Amino acid sequence: MKTVLIVAGEASGDAHGARLVTAVHQKDPAVNFYGVGGSKLREAGVDIHIDAAELAVVGLWEVIAHRKVIFAALDKLKQQLKSSPPDLLLLIDYAEFNLKLAEYAKSIGVKVLFYISPQVWAWRQSRVNRIRDCVDTMAVIFNFEKEFYLKHNVPAKYVGHPLSHDVKASCERDVFLKEKNMSVSHPVLGLFPGSRKSEIKRLLPIILKSAEILKQKTPQLEFLLPLASTLTEQDLAPFLANSTLDIHIIKDDAFNVMNACDAIVTVSGTVTLEIALIGTPLIIINKVSWLTYLIVKRMIKIPYIGLCNIVANRLIAEEFIQKDATPEKIAYALSELLNNKDKNKKTREQLGLIHQLLIDAPVDISISDLTLEMLEA
Repeated sequence: MKTVLIVAGEASGDAHGARLVTAVHQKDPAVNFYGVGGSKLREAGVDIHIDAAELAVVGLWEVIAHRKVIFAALDKLKQQLKSSPPDLLLLIDYAEFNLKLAEYAKSIGVKVLFYISPQVWAWRQSRVNRIRDCVDTMAVIFNFEKEFYLKHNVPAKYVGHPLSHDVKASCERDVFLKEKNMSVSHPVLGLFPGSRKSEIKRLLPIILKSAEILKQKTPQLEFLLPLASTLTEQDLAPFLANSTLDIHIIKDDAFNVMNACDAIVTVSGTVTLEIALIGTPLIIINKVSWLTYLIVKRMIKIPYIGLCNIVANRLIAEEFIQKDATPEKIAYALSELLNNKDKNKKTREQLGLIHQLLIDAPVDISISDLTLEMLEA
């Protein structure tokens, strides 16, 4: 039996990993997966040794604050690699943690497949040298990433973006809203505060205040909030307790939530691309500690933080970062998307182009076939 140690430290990686594992098992049910993940990987049949929720933090200061938990998890995985080496170490995103694990794996002769590249093309490009030394194959989800890696002599395969064919609503907007006891004639705003507890702490209060400002101007406005697989309602409770809003919290149905909304306010990350593929107008916010911001700002090589804007190579979704991420500015931008029909329509048309950008280039190999290929090599 072939064994794969899989590591997905965040909600998006958990979802992508679950699709990968399911596809592999359809071709070879005997492959055994174990490692780090959340509910989706567990449902896909992965033996979860470390829950991804314990590791889901972002930002320099936030990582420092959680260093004991993070390093304990890293040590545990290193011990497992040494005591019972898998046939393949499959790493999904979560760059800093996973690159450390990749370095150790290579030092003891374990093959490494890295799926969903660190954004080395966007910032800290020198990391490509480190990747060359510790990754056997980089499975990239954007075609331009392959060109970047091959230029730097890193073996890379373009496997296509996991969301390009999978992101779709399974329920019509009106049907979904009726099921949630919501009015189909009222405007709906989506509140997407992220999948990490640190994001919730930093950004949910700002999102809620923005929504309260909008509610005062548009009393009929209703709210949907999808709950990430790495969070529980208890994680949101302290913040919602101080809010006057009636918010519908939806579990495990993010794509239908996106489709039901007239506009969305979201944190940065993979979710911006998911929303773009659904086609709902959005704005993007982010706010990290000032120490993190000052350090990262010097390293960034691209003008946008939103993945949908990065893929489109233009500003489709407005971005509010650091001092600009104020409830007043966010509420004004959302009001424009909700009430300006021409702007809403134009934004939807621009978002429609992103899907074509993701599916036009033919893939080299599927990520499931690449996994099986490396297991047999």
